[in-house]
Amino acid sequence: MASSLVISVGGSIIVPAGGIDAAYVKKFRSFILNQVKTGKKFYLVIGGGTTAREYLRAAATIANFGQAAGDWLGISATRLNAQFIKTIFGRLTHSEVIIDPTKKIKTSKSIVIVAGYKPGWSTDYCAALIAKANHAKTIINLSNIDYAYDRDPRKYPEAKKLKQVTWPEFRKIVGNVWRPGLNAPFDPIASRLAAKLKMKVIIANGHNLNNLSACLNGKKFKGTVID
Repeated sequence: MASSLVISVGGSIIVPAGGIDAAYVKKFRSFILNQVKTGKKFYLVIGGGTTAREYLRAAATIANFGQAAGDWLGISATRLNAQFIKTIFGRLTHSEVIIDPTKKIKTSKSIVIVAGYKPGWSTDYCAALIAKANHAKTIINLSNIDYAYDRDPRKYPEAKKLKQVTWPEFRKIVGNVWRPGLNAPFDPIASRLAAKLKMKVIIANGHNLNNLSACLNGKKFKGTVID
């Protein structure tokens, strides 16, 4: 794979339901630092995940609010999570968390941290935009699943795992509508842009760092490839 990589890190693997997974983040940090030593540069796009969904769930029990307000809750969660990741990587990161993914980033640093930007834009979409602006053709989307499925496997035991899928096929599965807190392997709006730009998106389990290493180094790995 190219030396410059966009990795969308699901917020739920950084902050699962039980709180910040410091043990995992420590391992992830070591993993990225070792990859940096081989000459790779990373754009790490950090999601809101459980943090965002908890705030949205609580707010919905108290008051009615529009989609834009819900999006801002999610965006704030991504920025908090992103600042946390920037803090643990320290001086190796670009000087600020990027919140406008449409701009080309000029930096000598090996790690650039990206967060949510504005209502209607998920971090998956931000990942596609930062890839476009910085000429990356592949996005690795890390979550807590090994594969994407043709339907929700929690509801449908007969759901089929997808190892290789085309963009038209994948877009039929995820649909065309974004909503705050949507839990999809790669969201509809981001999928539309990635398909238009002929990008490759890889969905893999972020907890399996050996598998991620294989993916980054062009070896056989477990995951879904969309192109």
